[in-house]
Amino acid sequence: MDFIASATSLVGGTVAALRRLGSPKTQAFGKEPEIPEARAQGIMTLKMPAAEGWKDGHVPTCAPGLTVNAFATGLDHPRWIEVLPNGDVLVAESKEQAGPPRTLMDHAAQATMRRVKAIGKSANRVSLWRDADGDGVAEIREVFVENQNQPFGMALVGDRFYLGNTDGIRVFDYVPGQPLQGEGEPLVSFKPHGHWTRSLIVSPDGSKIYAGVGSLSNIGDHGMEAEEGRACIWELDVATGEARIFASGLRNAVGTAWEPVTGKLWTVVNERDGLGDETPPDYLTSVQDGGFYGWPYCYWGRTVDDRVEQDPALVARAITPDYALGGHTASLGLCWMPEGTLPGFGDGMVIGQHGSWNRSILSGYRLIFVPFENGAPSGPARDILSGFLSDDEKLAYGRPVGVTIGPDGKSLLMADDVGDVIWRVTGA
Repeated sequence: MDFIASATSLVGGTVAALRRLGSPKTQAFGKEPEIPEARAQGIMTLKMPAAEGWKDGHVPTCAPGLTVNAFATGLDHPRWIEVLPNGDVLVAESKEQAGPPRTLMDHAAQATMRRVKAIGKSANRVSLWRDADGDGVAEIREVFVENQNQPFGMALVGDRFYLGNTDGIRVFDYVPGQPLQGEGEPLVSFKPHGHWTRSLIVSPDGSKIYAGVGSLSNIGDHGMEAEEGRACIWELDVATGEARIFASGLRNAVGTAWEPVTGKLWTVVNERDGLGDETPPDYLTSVQDGGFYGWPYCYWGRTVDDRVEQDPALVARAITPDYALGGHTASLGLCWMPEGTLPGFGDGMVIGQHGSWNRSILSGYRLIFVPFENGAPSGPARDILSGFLSDDEKLAYGRPVGVTIGPDGKSLLMADDVGDVIWRVTGA
């Protein structure tokens, strides 16, 4: 089996090298992106750097006027961050669990993902970090809850703590400064496997919780019955416990954030594979109640994916996203950053781009900022942190994931699941 995986990965790497010659020179970014015509790939492009980590004082590169330090180190694949009202910082430590490979491409894809530590034994815990002396470095570390099932999203409403495991949402009693006790109460069940992350966000009035649930497959490869309840954002009523699908056709909506001018929910979505380096782009979009965003039938509005058996009625309803983020950037983390948080940055969304594994020239691998005016994106994206890749693209020092405003309101915290670090970004 190792020989099969290595051989298939070698073929995929050769294909990636050949496709590099024809890769688009510019990325599909912004409100009106230039998206190349789709070209179905017989063999999926596979390209992933090896996990190197940060050594000898090496740190990410900051935008001018900013500085970065390690807030927490020694984690086990940190993915998501939640800051509690008392300033405690929670970190979900979890990892994808590889299922039995069904095809040669499955073997190759899993071998590729292992190069960057994306698959393996999951810590299945949430750790608590506390910076008691306020110097920007956490000196207290505790286990907040463990023995979970690929935990990811977290949300606190009053004295009730909600945790998004891959198979559903559980709720626990919460006491400030103390770890969670007991097994919690199951509220909503989700289908595991495939896109396994379950992000959570509370509505501004505390009455609802929204959960991102990604698809099982790339384009409904196992039939749409297997995708029931997936590729969507769920809404949970805190008072009644009732849950419903809020928006659908979102292949893998991960990070979510509230935009304060309009009060709209926004999300970042990872789009489908196998149509080219920039086709289609991942995206940032506002989310409408009852809205349908195309997956798997079409993308970027109503551009039909002819690999999929069509549903014309759904295609006719498909909503065009607000802002393209480049092909296969794996944009996962998202938070609203108000003006004044970091010097030189106004209102806007901060996005953790985890980075590609399926295009000939790597993309993502950075923390970016999209400026907003009047409730909508208003200009080109800017880097906040970069330098996560070696110049030859062979090594990954880190990969950005979740991002949030720090406890002091004047910093950003970002999870790096290759470096096993929580980075803190502040003014220089």
